[in-house]
Amino acid sequence: MRQDNKIIFTGPVGAGKTTAIAAISDTAPVKTDAAASDMTLNRKGYTTVAMDYGVLRLDEQTKVHLYGTPGQERFDFMWDILTKGGLGLVLMLDNTRKNPHKDLHFFLNAFKDFIEHVPVVIGVTKTDLSASPSITEYAEALSQKGMRPPIFEVDGRSREDVKNLVMALLFSIDPGLEG
Repeated sequence: MRQDNKIIFTGPVGAGKTTAIAAISDTAPVKTDAAASDMTLNRKGYTTVAMDYGVLRLDEQTKVHLYGTPGQERFDFMWDILTKGGLGLVLMLDNTRKNPHKDLHFFLNAFKDFIEHVPVVIGVTKTDLSASPSITEYAEALSQKGMRPPIFEVDGRSREDVKNLVMALLFSIDPGLEG
């Protein structure tokens, strides 16, 4: 593992990307939130318009730079910029959205060039508010696409939950890492 590593968090608006980065970052995260002015306003008052940024220190020499993408497709130009040099992708999905399976397929397709070369892990949020689709249903949908990434139910506010996501991704990159 390099001394400086870059992981990308992506997913639809309201999935918990900003919250997850804030939960795990060892430094105060940088946020580029602006007042929501479109259909996002139905889900939350503010939305990421450029990126979120945080840092997770694994040890004295090794740190992971955490970049969160905007969830709105109109900011997709940032997706390519942020993935440059990235080692992996954390896809956050909000189980309370109208069609989480559609979100899953949309983001996997949007980042397909990136995840051809790097691992992906999936964190499903708000399963306490909507149990369907289940983790098993997501796994089956991914299996039909020939994919078997790690999938977790997560609370984006929980440092431990987000750490499990990041560690699963890091172990996918380098199985020899110590816990």
